[in-house]
Amino acid sequence: MSKVTEMAKVLQQDRLAEGIYSMWVQTKATQWAVPGQFVSLYCHEKSQLLPRPISICEIDKQKGALRLVYRVVGKGTEEFSHYMPGDKVQLLGPLGNGFPLDGERPIVIGGGIGVPPMLQLAKELENRPTIVLGYRDNQLFLKEQFDAEGDVHVATDDGSVGVHGTVVDVLQQENMTGDVIYACGPKPMLAAVKAFAKEQGIRCYISMEERMACGIGACLGCVCKTKHEDEHSHVHNARVCKDGPVFLAEEVEL
Repeated sequence: MSKVTEMAKVLQQDRLAEGIYSMWVQTKATQWAVPGQFVSLYCHEKSQLLPRPISICEIDKQKGALRLVYRVVGKGTEEFSHYMPGDKVQLLGPLGNGFPLDGERPIVIGGGIGVPPMLQLAKELENRPTIVLGYRDNQLFLKEQFDAEGDVHVATDDGSVGVHGTVVDVLQQENMTGDVIYACGPKPMLAAVKAFAKEQGIRCYISMEERMACGIGACLGCVCKTKHEDEHSHVHNARVCKDGPVFLAEEVEL
């Protein structure tokens, strides 16, 4: 699959919640991007050598633009949050693989900063999905956009909105069933979703969040344990940035 390295132009930047920002960038990467992939952004500050991987939230092929929703967690993302329309940012992408678009009764699950990458997926699924979103509190960023794409259920850590608990608590309390689950979020959430899917006999795809350095599979900084042996290295490992970030849940150890 093709990817580009270019100076993308910032079209819009908005603050969605405390520490959560939405940035639209104009880029040729839109031509090949699919739900579940990510891009790497490079800082202007040269002391920050490594790019920052950010999942693709929305794809607007007509405008040639990608929406990137990210959390400020360090100097790199802090720099990004100050970009204004017209600014340029070096971008590499799209990277990784995407979600398979199948299933007659899909369930889409996002937790924390794993919520944004599930929006484009919900938009592209042929059948209207059930959507479960997990947040820390009542700052329900992107929920209104998800409401337009499926039947949304919410869990919050503090109980301020929806179910007081986790996305799996929602699945269990609502007795949700489907034929495929798509999930993105922190590893403990993915492990719980994987266990739920196995118990219910539901096929499950997960998008893994790992610290990535190069983003192209060269540095081996984002290796995860797998069920199957890699045909090149002959070990039970996979690179999240190159072989993922989307995996069939049963193929990886969490």
